[in-house]
Amino acid sequence: MVQIGQTGKRALLVVNPRARRGTGSIAAAVDRLEAAGLDVREVKAGEQHKIDDVIRAEAKSCDLVIVGGGDGTLNAAAPALVETGLPLGVLPLGTANDFARTVSIPPDLQKAADIIAAGNLRDIDLGEVNGHLFFNVASIGFSAELAAELTQHAKKRWGVLGYAVVAARILLRSRLFTAHIDHDGTTEHIHTMQVSVGNGRYYGGGMTVEETATADDGKLDVYSLEVDHWWRLLALLPALRKGTQGQWDDVRAFPTTEVTIRTRRRRAVNTDGELSTYTPAHFSIRPKAIPVFAPPAG
Repeated sequence: MVQIGQTGKRALLVVNPRARRGTGSIAAAVDRLEAAGLDVREVKAGEQHKIDDVIRAEAKSCDLVIVGGGDGTLNAAAPALVETGLPLGVLPLGTANDFARTVSIPPDLQKAADIIAAGNLRDIDLGEVNGHLFFNVASIGFSAELAAELTQHAKKRWGVLGYAVVAARILLRSRLFTAHIDHDGTTEHIHTMQVSVGNGRYYGGGMTVEETATADDGKLDVYSLEVDHWWRLLALLPALRKGTQGQWDDVRAFPTTEVTIRTRRRRAVNTDGELSTYTPAHFSIRPKAIPVFAPPAG
C-alpha cells in the first residue's frame, strides 16, 4: 500500500458515454475530486476517440487516469495503462462493475471519488490471453456465447437482468465441447460447457471465479464446467456465486500462472465481457501490472 498526496495532481478523466450510466451526470464525483486538490480534465471516449489512444496521447500531461465506465471500458484502457504506468482511478459506470467490486470500490460515484482522493494505491495483476489483457476473467464456451448475444442496448436497458434473460436462452441450447488443457507439465482432455480463467474474483454480474481469489495474488484460477445437463448447471449456480464450484465432482478447478486451451474448432474467447481472440488460447499472469486507487486489501 502506497500513500500519495493528491493536491495539484493532474487527473485525466476518460468517460465512456456508452456505459450504462455513462450519459448521466458525474458532476458531484468531479466536485469531490477537485475539492481534494485534483486538477480534473474530462475527455469522452467513443468510436472516433478510443480510450487507449486518448490515454496515450494525454499521458505526458497528467499524473493519473480516472476511467468512468464498466469492465469493458477498463479492458479497453488496459494496454495504455500498462504502457504509461499511470495510476488508475475507477468511477464505476457500467452494468456489472465486477472489477470495482473485486477491489472494494463502491458503486456510489461520490464514494468512489473519495477513494481516489484518499490516494491509497494497490498494485493489481492482469491476466493475458494471446496478447490481450484482462482484469477479471476470460472464458471459452457459454460465457463467450453470452457476450456475443448480449447487446449494448440490452445491457443499458436491463442491467444485470439482461445477463439472466440472455443466459437462460443460451443455456437451453448449450452443448459440451472438447478441449485440451495444457498446464504445469500436464495435458488434460475434457468435455466441457465452459472453461474460465480468472485473474480477479468477480465476473458476469456477481459470479465468483474462486472464493479466495484476489486481484493481486499472482495467480490465475481456472475452472471447467463439465456438466452434461442444463439443470445440473442450475444446481451449481449458488456455488458459482460463492466461488466454491471447484468442490463439485463435475467441475475441474486449479490455480496456475500459465495455461493453454486448445479446441477442435476455433472458439471465441471472452475477456471482461468483450470477444477479443480465439482458441488456441495461451493464458498467463502479469503480476502487479497496474497501480489502482482502492481501499486497503483485507
